[in-house]
Amino acid sequence: MHNHNHSEEEIHNHAEEHHHHTHNHSHHHHNHAVDADSLNKAFVLGIILNSLFVVCEFAAGFVFNSVGLMSDAGHNLSDVASLILAMMAFRIAKIPHNDRFTYGYKKITVHVSLINAVILIVAVAFIVYESVHKLLTMEHVEGGMISITAAIGVVINALTAWLFLKDKEKDLNVKGAYLHMAADALVSLGVVVSGIVIMYTGWYFIDGIIGLAVACIIVWSTFELLNESVRLSLDGVPHGISCHDITDGLKQTENVAGVHHVHIWALSTTENALTAHVCLDDFSLLEQTKHDIKQYLKSHNITHSTLEFEHCGIECSDSDCDCKD
Repeated sequence: MHNHNHSEEEIHNHAEEHHHHTHNHSHHHHNHAVDADSLNKAFVLGIILNSLFVVCEFAAGFVFNSVGLMSDAGHNLSDVASLILAMMAFRIAKIPHNDRFTYGYKKITVHVSLINAVILIVAVAFIVYESVHKLLTMEHVEGGMISITAAIGVVINALTAWLFLKDKEKDLNVKGAYLHMAADALVSLGVVVSGIVIMYTGWYFIDGIIGLAVACIIVWSTFELLNESVRLSLDGVPHGISCHDITDGLKQTENVAGVHHVHIWALSTTENALTAHVCLDDFSLLEQTKHDIKQYLKSHNITHSTLEFEHCGIECSDSDCDCKD
């Protein structure tokens, strides 16, 4: 497999008495770890499986007069919506850039990951409401039928979660899809257990208790997704990248005297960008230094960079060479 890198360089030379500025704008395109075709198939299969289950679960709830099953079908419908949103985001992100959207539509993947995180939190609120309602009303429940229906849900949700397992740490949207389906599998497993206990003991309250326990587990597992989604939507430094570490690494590059005005943000859930001012000792080594910096940034998953090269001078004092300005 060959990766082809395309760069557009603009070099502006300003002849000034005390300093010299060179602007270098480059855009790199390279293959990411996420297999888009495989992921697209996973989304399509997940959407079909879960849509069929929603219909079957709602029908079972209607036939057996189970509000719980019909409510869970509504909750599972939100998961189908989340999967559709994530799949659409990946497809829209592939639309080429234009004069009005010079980075293209890649940022939509970040916004969708935030929407899906919010949907998960809303789903948790719904589960808590239903659980408390069950504890207060102690409704009669057909334990056996509910357990059978929920067991089918465990299989479908676990299978869908498995489809996203290998890519869940590579992209926030994939992680969101995985968490949605894993959470649903957990909820369905809780329903299976409560249905069996109710069938043999008549302890209807166990349904509500398990529901609350599952809600707590989902909140714990979703917090990181919500936190990272909010951070990226505000153009914060992506998870796994330290602005200070990147700055220190750039300073250690040969011929680099100092670095300042460093900014790092996410173009999408898989691509990161950086802008920085780089002070050089020797401008005759500009091209080699630029190449070294690009390779260093690529090794830290920063594939789009805009660099301004300067002669080492008063504008690059130690107090300026950080991530704050």
